Amino acid sequence: MKCVVYKGTRKDGAYLYVASPNHLEQVPQALHEQLGKLEQVMELDLGRRRTLAAANPEIIADSIKSRGFYLQLPPAEDPPAC
Repeated sequence: MKCVVYKGTRKDGAYLYVASPNHLEQVPQALHEQLGKLEQVMELDLGRRRTLAAANPEIIADSIKSRGFYLQLPPAEDPPAC
C-alpha cells in the first residue's frame, strides 16, 4: 500500500498518513484544526517496508484502510526529575 505523509504546523512531531492527497477529506475537521496547515513530507510504499522509525507499517496500513488515515503522535516526554 502506498501512502502520503504530512506534518502539521501546529503539533510538532505529529504525522498524518493517508492513501493519497485526495483522501485528506476523510480526516475529521477537528483533527485538521489541531494539526494546522499540512505540509507533505514524503510518499511511502508500506508494502515494501518492514520497519519505520516510530510506527509499524502493518498498523498504519490497517488504520488507513479502516479509518482513512493514521495519526502518528510524538513520544510522550518524561516529566523532569525532582
